[in-house]
This record gives sequence, structure tokens and C-alpha cells, in this order.
Amino acid sequence: MKYEKIQAPKGVSEYAPPLSAAFEWVRESLIAPAKLAGYQLIELPVFEDTALFSRGVGESTDVVSKEMYTFEDRGGRSITLRPEGTAGVMRAVIENGLDRGQLPVKVWYSGQFFRAERPQAGRYRQFYQVGIEAIGLDDPAIDAEVIAIADQGFKAIGLRNYRLEITSLGDANSRAAHRVDLLKFIAKLNLDEATNSRAAINPLRLFDDKRPEMQAAMQSAPLLLDYLSPESLANFAQVKKYLDQLGISYQVNPRMVRGLDYYTGTTFEFIHEDLGAQSGIGGGGRYDGLMEILGGQSLSGIGFGLGVDRALLAAQAEGVISPDQFTSDLFIIPLGDDQKSLALTLAAQLRGVGIRTEIAFGDRALKGTMKAADKSGSRYVVIIGDDEVASGSVELKRMSDGTITSVKISELQKALIGAL
Repeated sequence: MKYEKIQAPKGVSEYAPPLSAAFEWVRESLIAPAKLAGYQLIELPVFEDTALFSRGVGESTDVVSKEMYTFEDRGGRSITLRPEGTAGVMRAVIENGLDRGQLPVKVWYSGQFFRAERPQAGRYRQFYQVGIEAIGLDDPAIDAEVIAIADQGFKAIGLRNYRLEITSLGDANSRAAHRVDLLKFIAKLNLDEATNSRAAINPLRLFDDKRPEMQAAMQSAPLLLDYLSPESLANFAQVKKYLDQLGISYQVNPRMVRGLDYYTGTTFEFIHEDLGAQSGIGGGGRYDGLMEILGGQSLSGIGFGLGVDRALLAAQAEGVISPDQFTSDLFIIPLGDDQKSLALTLAAQLRGVGIRTEIAFGDRALKGTMKAADKSGSRYVVIIGDDEVASGSVELKRMSDGTITSVKISELQKALIGAL
């Protein structure tokens, strides 16, 4: 009986070698600045109670109304695959009592997220993010630090063709004053029923509507930046001052809303010039009030989510990823069983000091094994046969140009460290 091959579901991002090595490098590079800044790992479940997202993210958002993977489990509970990270972090912080300890709570996370969207380049139904959250203090300096950590992550990859857009969504008083005039403006528009319903829940959502006719209709709408309270205005000015001091360039975008309802105050997004329609590579903002909505204390917080898939696409578009970054340093070819024992011992020693070392297993002919070494992309190759064991020396071949150097086996580690 012949079975049909089973393929991955449509719209998932999946990474196999050799691309998986580049994906891993991008993911680790994005999160490394957060670790250096004292953020600690928080590992979250990939599914949660549906109410967490409907309450925390917002009923008016496309994420909740159109894009969540929601199902009933065997116990009759409504469960949703996580579409974003912040709500889950806040739930975990409350549940584990982290908000009762030293503040701010500073955590980072990474993993898969799920949205039922129409798949296209850079937009997947399963996608990967890394993110951080700083919870418990309302301080413009923390806002600047969070933005700087994201910027450092993109710079660590080598990205250059991106810009940072920032705005402030103000405090409750700012938004209340703006809402009055915005609703008056919207009332004059000829909107369909669905759009009217969204506007009734959160009129700011209309700024995020990507339809050309809606963008044209909202062109002269009152802007929230013009309604900021003195406190919000001073806070935003301080954030910009810190970014200037850090040498981080930015553009103020008064029409930025982002796709989630919990954002308040400082809000930001990173846009990459080379990715076309799906140009957002990461963003975030402050979310005063979210913890209280989810049953916790009334504590402020700020964070970001960076798209690993899109950052990888951006790195490929800019040509900043070199295949040499993800290949082994040394490929050892043993020519017999005794030589395999020596190869295993050498490999263990070299790996112990961080030298990426592969061994040719099996009993292929030398010609075929050399082809395998070449295809592996390894930077150096050594062959270990009877003569090498007897002499205590090997010939270290640099694969880029064929240069051969005679090295004592006892000094192989030192020679490779110097060469690499």
C-alpha cells in the first residue's frame, strides 16, 4: 500500500536546515540585548482561556473578532491558541505573584503565535516572536530602554534599512477628550454596519483600517496627539529626549494605533523598507490598565513583540546573513575504526572550547567523504589515517583556498583557535 505524503498546514512558518540555522541566529540575536539588561525568561503555554484575549486584547480588534484559533476542549472550556504574548505574560505575572515582589518585573519570552490570516509573504498563520515586558513602574526611562533593546536587537543582526515610528496614545483623560471629537467626526462618515460597530467599541480602530477608502475618509480626523494632557505631553517629550540622548533616530507618527486595544501612552513600531506590504518587523508600547482588566493590581507596563520571521526576511533582503556563520569550523575524516576513536576524542575536546566540529561517519571512500566535507561548508578539514596516528600530525586544510598546514594533533586546538 502506498501512502500519500502529509504536508504542513497552509500558512505556517517552518524552518529546516540550512535556513533553520539562520532563523536560530536571528532569534538569539534579537533577545540577547534583553538578557544583558536583566530581563529573565518566562515560558508560557501556547493556549489559554479564550477570555484572556477577548478581555485583554479587545473585542474591537481584528485579532479577537476575526483571527483567533478558538476551540472547545474535552471539558467544554473555550480555549484559544495564543495570538500575541503580552496578555499571557500579564496573566502569568498575576498568577505567580511576581507583581507582589520587586518592581519592575522584567521578563522576556519567545515562541510560536497563531492567527487565522490569509497567508502571504511575511504573514503567517503560525509565526514566531520574541518579546519583553517591564511591569510595575511608569517611568519614561523604561520606555526608552525597551525601545533601545529592540533597536539593539535589529542592529545586532546587521539591519540598516528600517525606521522607528513612535507616538503617544495618552492617558485616560487625553483619550476621553479626543474620543468626543473623534465620534462627532465619525458620525458624519458613511460607514458600513461592521465598521460602525468597531467604531462604537473603539473609534481609534478606524485609523488602523487599511482600506484605501477608509484611509481617505480618516485623513482629516482629529489626532490624539493634539489632545494629550499636560502629563502625557511631558511624558512623551521625556521619552523623545532619552531616545535623542541614546542616538536612536525616530519619526513621530500621529496616526499610529497598532492592532491591540490595550496600548496607552508611548507606542512604537519598527518598519523595514524592503519588505513591501508586510513591512512591520516589530513594535509595542505601554499598556496602563491591562493588569487591572485581567484581575490584578493597577500597575503600568511596557513591552514589545519582534517578528523573527520578518526579521529573517529583512536580513535576507539586506544580504547581511553569510552562510559561513552557520557552518562547522572543522570536519574530521577518520579512515578506520581506531581513527574513529581518536576523532571522537578530538571532537569532544574541540567542542568543549566552542569549536564547531563534525565527524564523517560511515565507511565511505575518501573521495566521497571529501565531497561531503565540501558540501557541509566546513571551514577546515583534517584526515586521520594510520600515517597521521603514527606521526602524531595532521594536515589542516582550509577549504576556502585549499591551503594546507601541517599541525601536531596535540596542538590542533591551539592552531584552530588561532585560525578562527
